[in-house]
Amino acid sequence: MDSRLEAVRDTVLARNPGELEFHQAVTEVFESLGPVHDRHPEFLEGAVLERLCEPERQIIFRVPWTDDAGRVHVNRGFRVEFNSALGPYKGGLRFHPSVYLGIVKFLGFEQIFKNALTGMPIGGGKGGSDFDPRGRSDAEVMRFCQSFMTELYRHIGEYTDVPAGDIGVGGREIGYLFGQYKRITNRYESGVLTGKGMSWGGSLVRPEATGFGTVIFAQEMLKTRGQSFDGQRVVVSGSGNVAIYAIAKAQALGATVVACSDSAGYVVDEAGIDVALLRRIKEVERGRLTEYAERREGANYVAGGSVWDVNGTVALPCATQNELDGDAAAKLVSNGLLAVAEGANMPCTREAVAVFQDAGILFAPGKAANAGGVATSALEMQQNASRDSWSFEHTEARLTEIMVGIHDRCAETAEEYGAPGNYVLGANIGGFVKVADAMLAQGLI
Repeated sequence: MDSRLEAVRDTVLARNPGELEFHQAVTEVFESLGPVHDRHPEFLEGAVLERLCEPERQIIFRVPWTDDAGRVHVNRGFRVEFNSALGPYKGGLRFHPSVYLGIVKFLGFEQIFKNALTGMPIGGGKGGSDFDPRGRSDAEVMRFCQSFMTELYRHIGEYTDVPAGDIGVGGREIGYLFGQYKRITNRYESGVLTGKGMSWGGSLVRPEATGFGTVIFAQEMLKTRGQSFDGQRVVVSGSGNVAIYAIAKAQALGATVVACSDSAGYVVDEAGIDVALLRRIKEVERGRLTEYAERREGANYVAGGSVWDVNGTVALPCATQNELDGDAAAKLVSNGLLAVAEGANMPCTREAVAVFQDAGILFAPGKAANAGGVATSALEMQQNASRDSWSFEHTEARLTEIMVGIHDRCAETAEEYGAPGNYVLGANIGGFVKVADAMLAQGLI
């Protein structure tokens, strides 16, 4: 790391003790930015990095609610509004027991660059709670969401901050959150949340967007080496929204997706994952992957272990942060891996990324590869602002155009800065320069 940036990084880490995921995200970005500051000393003089690493606003609040038995629970809610240089804060809400300030800041920091790469006028933010919706009734989830929004509503708005879904926050939760916002404000402000239902302001392709976008980006990477998804053997981690639609898109392009996972294990289906069955089990029945193996002839479920023990030519980590470590990366490489695209946020550890890059594997970081979700959220905001609704085909075409543009921007930036094929450097520099220019233009704020 450039010594000028290392000093800034060390100060950031000292000011944010214990926030390990945030430290990891900051370090990963800083390692790419030395060449930028050689060309643009004004970024150092304007303390752009110091300002970029300090959120514009951090909100932490209490969320009390009652379960179906009348017992009182208290969770903690978060919204980190990180940077609004390019537009209103935009980023999802995560409901999961692991959520704490460090994870929200890591996600929000990544969101700044991801949103910039889309070319859409949106800034970076993130939020959530340590509430676990798994195993809770619809009524319990509704009461929690209403309590959460009773505080959050005063901090958001279509021109201020526009949350969406993330892990643990799907269409059900967005519906309850939007209903409470409308009730409190007495405004039908469609653009305040994205990921809404189609009958009340949502966008076609939004559920598919992150998974589809990840595969589109990976397809563009493969093209640089004269290849495609056709005939590839693909391994996917996770079995939630992102994983399901990544599997669907990869198989539509001719690949065979042979494995996916959940928190308890993974399933191997050499004939190719049955997407319709997986969707029914995970999205409708809210079941576990063990049920997939029970209902699908030829599929095998492996309790525990790692889905990365399954060999494939393309890996799509779509579960959660730091799920794929250096040892797993080395095993994948030895088994003939060609490409990796991150469908989740920072699912590969720094050690894993180094293994992939040292081996010459095509590697797409999440801030580029999984930007399709937030890009389509911005398209939903456009439709809301114009009181319009687009067709699936038109919206998917716009998503494809955006993802191809992100790929090309990353590739061209890496080439410009002397590191052809390094999508990590290309994504970090491409996103950073756009935000940094806007920050300088808007003065010291």
